Amino acid sequence: MNHDLMSADRFRPGVSRRRVLVGGAIAGLAGSLGFSALTKNAAQASSHDSAAANDVEILNGALYYEHQAIWAYSAAAGGLSDTDVGKAVLAIALANQADHKVHRDVLSQVIIDLGGEPVMAEASYDLSVYLDNGDGGLDSDVNIAKLALALETDAAIAYANEVALLKTPALITAGATIASAEAAHATTIRAAFISLGVEIDYVPAPFVSADTRDQWVIKV
Repeated sequence: MNHDLMSADRFRPGVSRRRVLVGGAIAGLAGSLGFSALTKNAAQASSHDSAAANDVEILNGALYYEHQAIWAYSAAAGGLSDTDVGKAVLAIALANQADHKVHRDVLSQVIIDLGGEPVMAEASYDLSVYLDNGDGGLDSDVNIAKLALALETDAAIAYANEVALLKTPALITAGATIASAEAAHATTIRAAFISLGVEIDYVPAPFVSADTRDQWVIKV
C-alpha cells in the first residue's frame, strides 16, 4: 500500500466529502460550545484561589498551540493547488481552522476571567520538527494534509495530557471536550484520505496518545 500515490483523477467528489466536512464541523462546534458553557462558572470558582495561577499557565500553553494551528492552516493554504484534491483539503482546513479560532477566543476569555494575560499570537511558528520527521510537508496538497493530520493528532494528545493538570474540575471536563474535537479533526482528515482511495482506517487505534501517534499520522 502506497499512501503517496494520490492524484486528482482518483478523487471521487460524491464519496463522503460532505459527510466528512459536516461531521468535523459538528464535532468541533460541540466541543467549543461545551467548553464555553462550563468555563464561566469554573473561572468564577477559581479566580480567588491558588488554582487560578496553575490553570492560567496550562490554558496559556493550550492557547499557544491554538495560535500555532490557526497560523499553520493559513500558511499552508497558500500552497494548495486549484485541483479537486487541493479544494477538498482547503475546505477541511478552513473548517478545522474555524474551530481553532473558537477555541482561541474561549481560552483567551477564560484566562482573562481567571486574572491572567492571554499569550499573544506570534508572526510565524517553526514547523521544522514536523518537516524533518516526515510528518507532512508544504510542497503538495497531499503532504499539506499529512502535516495537518500530524498537528491535529498532537493537539489531541496535548489536550488529553494537559487537562489532567488543571485544578478546576469544570475546566478539566471542558478541556476534554476540546481534546475530543482535535481527535475529530484528525479523523476527518483521515476520512478525506480514505475518500481519495487510500486504504487506511478512519480510527487506527483505540486511543489517541503518544504511544499510538505513529498509527494516526501518515508519513511523507
